[in-house]
Amino acid sequence: MSAGCLRWMFSRTVRAACGGASGYWTPASRFTISIDRSNITASSWRWSPFSTTVEEDTDQTPAPKKKKNPHGGATVGSVGRKIPEQHIQVISEAGENLGTMHRADVIRTMDEKGLKLVLLNQNKDPPVYKLMSGKQIHEEQLRLREKQKAKAAPVQVKELTFSSGIAPHDLTTKWKQVESWLEKKHHVRITLRSRRAAPDVDLDASLGQMVQQMGMTVGFVSKPTVIRNGQAAMCILRPPSAKELSQKNKLSADSSSKTSQSKPESKTDTTEESAQQ
Repeated sequence: MSAGCLRWMFSRTVRAACGGASGYWTPASRFTISIDRSNITASSWRWSPFSTTVEEDTDQTPAPKKKKNPHGGATVGSVGRKIPEQHIQVISEAGENLGTMHRADVIRTMDEKGLKLVLLNQNKDPPVYKLMSGKQIHEEQLRLREKQKAKAAPVQVKELTFSSGIAPHDLTTKWKQVESWLEKKHHVRITLRSRRAAPDVDLDASLGQMVQQMGMTVGFVSKPTVIRNGQAAMCILRPPSAKELSQKNKLSADSSSKTSQSKPESKTDTTEESAQQ
C-alpha cells in the first residue's frame, strides 16, 4: 500500500473521530476541529470527579438573630419537680435556712406543703433554692417588674423659679405643684431669685427653710447652693428613698413617744402643787 493511501485513510479516521462532516478537508476545518477537541477536553476535565477545582460556596442567608428579652433575667418562676442537682440548699417560705437537702426530700416537702421551688442563686455550691407559694411568686414578679420599669423610665426634671419675696399663699400653691411632680417620680429644680430692690443674703439657707415647710418628705439630688454670683440659690429635689422614709417614720415615732411620756408627768406635778396649797 502506498503512502498516499495511508495518508487518506488516516485523515478519514480522524474526521470520523472528531465528528466532522464528510467532504474535503481544508486548513480552516483542521483549526475548527482542534478548537472543538480542546473545548471537549476542558469541559470533561472541569466536571471530572478527579478534578481538584474548588467550587465556590453558594451564598447562604444567615440565620436571623433572636432578640433578647431585656426582662428575661428579672423573672421568678418555679422550676417544677425537675431538679438537676442532687443536693441543694433550701430556704423556707418564711425565709428560714433549711440547709442542704436531697432533691427527693425537697420534692416530698413541696407535696406536703403545697409549695413551689424557685431558683435563687445557681453560682453557689450547692445552688440555693427557695420554697414559695403561688402568691409569693406572683408578688415577687410584680415587684421585679416595677423595679425594671423604674430603671428603664427616663427621669424628667421639672423647673420652678420664684422670688424670695413671694407671698405665703403663692408659695403654698408652688409647693403643691412640686408635690404632684414628686409623686410622679420626677425631679424638680427650684431656683430662688433675690429681690431686685434689696438683694437678700444667705439665699441658700432661705431656700432650705422653704423646702422644710413642705408637707412631705423629700430627697436632694443637690442641696441648696448659691449661684449667679449670689443673686440666686438652686436645689434639685427627688422623691424620697425607702431608707429616708423609714428614718422619718422612726423619728416621728420617737418624738410622739417622748411627748406621750411627758404629759402624765406634768399632770402629776400640777396635782402635787394643788395638794400642797
